[in-house]
Amino acid sequence: MTLDITKKDLVDWSSACLVFLSGAMTGHYAAIGMNAVQWAGAAAAILGSVTVAVAVRVWPPKSATANAED
Repeated sequence: MTLDITKKDLVDWSSACLVFLSGAMTGHYAAIGMNAVQWAGAAAAILGSVTVAVAVRVWPPKSATANAED
């Protein structure tokens, strides 16, 4: 049994961890207490991390001909 970790697997798991960590940190600091500016920053961080996670999953892969032209 071999474990082949591809670049896509690494990017997918990294983006999922980014979403988890931004949500966990927001929840932690929300429990402590945040003002309106901190809430806005937390919302931007969560939306940004979700955007990254969606983008890496739907972005079309580079074709072999595009790699050869570079």
